[in-house]
Amino acid sequence: MASQVAPPSTLHTPSTSTSTSLSTPGLSPSSPAPSPSSPSQLSPDELELLARLEEQNRLLETDSKSLKSVNGSRRNSGSSLVSSSSASSNLSHLEEDTWILWGRIVNDWEEVRKKKEKQLKELVRKGIPHHFRAIVWQLLCNAQNMPIKDQYSELLKMTSPCEKLIRRDIARTYPEHEFFKEKDSLGQEVLFNVMKAYSLVDREVGYCQGSAFIVGLLLMQMPEEEAFCVFVKLMQDYRLRELFKPSMAELGLCMYQFECMIQEQLPELHLHFQAQSFHTSMYASSWFLTIFLTSFPLTVATRIFDIFMCEGLEIVFRVGLSILQINQAELMQLDMEGMLQHFQKVIPHQLDTGPDRVILTAYQVKYNAKKMKKLEKEYTTIKTKEMEEQVEIKRLRTENRLLKQRIETLEKSKCYSEEVVVQLERELVQARLKEAESQCALRDMQDKVLNMEKRNADLPDDSNVVRLQEELIGVKLREAEALTGLKELRQQVRDLEDHWQRHLARTAGRWKDSPRKNALNELQDELMGVRLREAEAQALLRETKQRLLELETQNQVQGNQLRRTEQTGRSQQERVQLLTAQNKGLLVQLQGAKRKQAELECKSKEDVMAVRLREADNMATMAELQQHIAELEIQKEEGKVQGQLNSSDCSQYIRELKDQIAELKHEVQFLHSQRGVCGQPTFDGIHIVSHYIGEEGSYQSSGVPPPSEDPRDVTRIVLHSSMVDTDSDGEEDSLCLSLPSNGPNAQNNRKTTTV
Repeated sequence: MASQVAPPSTLHTPSTSTSTSLSTPGLSPSSPAPSPSSPSQLSPDELELLARLEEQNRLLETDSKSLKSVNGSRRNSGSSLVSSSSASSNLSHLEEDTWILWGRIVNDWEEVRKKKEKQLKELVRKGIPHHFRAIVWQLLCNAQNMPIKDQYSELLKMTSPCEKLIRRDIARTYPEHEFFKEKDSLGQEVLFNVMKAYSLVDREVGYCQGSAFIVGLLLMQMPEEEAFCVFVKLMQDYRLRELFKPSMAELGLCMYQFECMIQEQLPELHLHFQAQSFHTSMYASSWFLTIFLTSFPLTVATRIFDIFMCEGLEIVFRVGLSILQINQAELMQLDMEGMLQHFQKVIPHQLDTGPDRVILTAYQVKYNAKKMKKLEKEYTTIKTKEMEEQVEIKRLRTENRLLKQRIETLEKSKCYSEEVVVQLERELVQARLKEAESQCALRDMQDKVLNMEKRNADLPDDSNVVRLQEELIGVKLREAEALTGLKELRQQVRDLEDHWQRHLARTAGRWKDSPRKNALNELQDELMGVRLREAEAQALLRETKQRLLELETQNQVQGNQLRRTEQTGRSQQERVQLLTAQNKGLLVQLQGAKRKQAELECKSKEDVMAVRLREADNMATMAELQQHIAELEIQKEEGKVQGQLNSSDCSQYIRELKDQIAELKHEVQFLHSQRGVCGQPTFDGIHIVSHYIGEEGSYQSSGVPPPSEDPRDVTRIVLHSSMVDTDSDGEEDSLCLSLPSNGPNAQNNRKTTTV
């Protein structure tokens, strides 16, 4: 159960020996004050009020915590609470009249509120006595006997999602006030309880920081249950709920209305504010959210709150404008920072003397309720347009963001596409080649399919012909049976008609016969009728059978056609599958042929390269041999110049030549063996043949072409030894080298060199 806070405004009842008479008529405090008298001189209403005050005092005396909190709140607020023992002795004559007057107002509240509302407003503007403030505030906002008061204790047992925020901001609420400054004190606890309970009642608003100052002021005057009920009424009926909503739309409206009032009544100051970019919300938002509780001294803010409880937010507009009027000259000399400091430090000290001057100036301010309604409509229109513009801006921003993303994507894709274009072109060329090849193969397959279909069409289907003949025979038999039955029916009908005609002829003279004969004729007539009906029934039965037979025939024919169609479809599917398989086989063969062709091309290229390498080696060898031959020729010329050589020198020279010839033969044989291993006739190297000429006594070496070549395509190099050894039987050595020539001018390029 929540503990009750002892309100600083608790009324203390004077003793019966010093009680003051409440029989003063009227509401004016200037009426003569009655002298103290005994309780027997008081009226019943006054006695009832005294009893209520005594009951509240007894409750306070039983709660030591509440008495302690009362003493702390008295010291901080600067207001002294009158105890029950010294109330009547310390009150002055005027205070006694005011106390009696407000006591009568409280007792006759409904009547006073209806009939003397203007006088009540005047009294509230002069200030509600501190002792009566709690009950008068409850009466002004109709917060007594609210059903939600019974739910308060249940709400405290629940958990609110705003509890952390409330705990965080409690220490910032009236941090210098004795009732709230200590951590986890009774004041902070009951403040937390009231804020938590309201956040559970109104989940849309939840908790807003400025609302804690209003609740704290209420807790200074009354217990927490009553403070909770009064706060709920303020939020519902005094526009505070709209002010504390998350959107704070009502605060924007108040700022707009207040700025328009400044523009109308203080135009110079308004221009100065605009020149300094000093917006109204920078100094006036806290005025409306906390009803000056965070801007003015507590005594002044409490007096203004009295009027707010009676008249609503109008007093905030009036007091705010009066503050600007009083400080207009100083504000005109300051810049934005100076004006902020002036509002925060200078103006609160100006009000230390009391709120009378500000309140008096406030009610000299022009306030037109109709114009405020008009400004509210204008603000609503402006906000509607702003909302539409914001929606449009949001839409344009979204489109802009999407376009930027698209541009970035296109730029990335462009960079990527430039790299891929070449690869795609290559793949496209390859794909087109493959497509052309596949189309050629497909045409071939289609031609084959057409040929096969033509062949199949030319072939007769013996099984189909046999089935059709059988069906035709069956249809003809059923048709013959039907015709026979029809003839029989027609014959029966004719017989019945003849019989009927005879019967009519017999019954033509029935009226002349006796009754017995007439009865017999009637029986015969009935018999004829029965026979006719029987014949008709038989005819109908035969027709039905005939119809059934026709339907069975049609069903059989349709079934045969369906079977033939299914067989045709299956054969076509098999043919398609066969052709598809053949097509796949041909494609596989085609791919295999392409692979083989590619392998052969690669192999041929490798062979050509090998042959070219061998030809290059042979050409290098030929060049070396030619160089060696040239050296031998030079040596021959040198030998001729030297003249006659002795026989020993000639023999030595001939031996050297023979050694060289042997080496050359060895090299040529080696080249010839390499050619035989390669098996390529493109270049066969140099073939050297050594001949011995018996008659002339000389050796002759000649280049002999291979049998597969033309002997004409050979360049012949012949080496002769002009030097004859006298001691050798007149032998003559000669060397003949034959070089192959593969060019078109091979015959013209034949040369013979003799050494």
